Amino acid sequence: MDDGGSRVTRGKVTIRTVAEHAGVSVAAVSKVLRNAYGVSDALRQNVMESIETLGYRPSAAARGMRGRTFTVGILLVEIGNPFLPEVVEGINDILAPSEFKSLMGMGRSHMPVETSLIEQMIDFHMDGLILVAPRMSGAVLDRYARQIPIAVIGHHEATAAQFDTINSDDQCGALLATEALLAAGHRDIVMLSQAYAPDSSHAVAGQREIGYQLAMQRAGLPGRIVAMPYDGDSVPHHLRQFLEQTPRPRAVFCWSDLFAVDLVNIARAMGLRVPEDLAVIGYDNNPLAALPLVDLSSIDQGGRRLGALAAETLLSRMDGRNAPHHILLEPSLVRRTSG
Repeated sequence: MDDGGSRVTRGKVTIRTVAEHAGVSVAAVSKVLRNAYGVSDALRQNVMESIETLGYRPSAAARGMRGRTFTVGILLVEIGNPFLPEVVEGINDILAPSEFKSLMGMGRSHMPVETSLIEQMIDFHMDGLILVAPRMSGAVLDRYARQIPIAVIGHHEATAAQFDTINSDDQCGALLATEALLAAGHRDIVMLSQAYAPDSSHAVAGQREIGYQLAMQRAGLPGRIVAMPYDGDSVPHHLRQFLEQTPRPRAVFCWSDLFAVDLVNIARAMGLRVPEDLAVIGYDNNPLAALPLVDLSSIDQGGRRLGALAAETLLSRMDGRNAPHHILLEPSLVRRTSG
């Protein structure tokens, strides 16, 4: 059949078939697939339209030629977050009985590092990728997912067709935390969030902001969100400045235990009583939250379950499933003494 003057091949679709259909060279198609530097928008659109028309699946075609390597790449946002080992344990719970082994990379919350690592994993012929809280957009994820099966944790995009998402219901979790503070009688409730790019509509922090705002609106109260950069060493400084402001809020919902644990410790070091002077609820229920000296109330999003579901979803995608799966887990509030 003809499509705009180009013949659509019904047999095996190869990269050469795509090049002929798009009227470009094989090298040009390869550059588009690799998201190489210098590719024009016009060339990318032309090639991607041909890929869509022909139903070309680069990763499947490549595996057909070389066979499987039985490796799965895991891209973590960082190594210092105590919540992430739970996710990795869940992934390996599923991979361990299988023939697949995992290899990890750290994206450091920096998109150029993330894209470089993903491209290396593709070049090393890994069979699939699990990305945890990547900073890249859905459009970039879509391009990579056309080359290799991808499951993403911590990226809310239920309309994505080329990759799968596995998430805690972050809006629901933030709603639970804020409503718990409201039920305790607090009205001056501030949310400490993460500073992120304006176009990061799929980020977990943004989803948690929506849940917080909804709870405050339902209570007929004004909300206030304070966004802080998360760059490790500077966090305690920013948190201390926050607590030194006048008037100081009586209750705080933190987008992550990464902020909440430090906030509780700094507040106590400043002579504040928790929760009498400052009530705090975090998110993740990481292992530090349960320490007696912290005793942080926190939203549990089931890190190990998230990891296991991501691995199961990826394996089914690698086995040939094309229909996208978007999984949302219901979180719960673990009450301790902080709020």
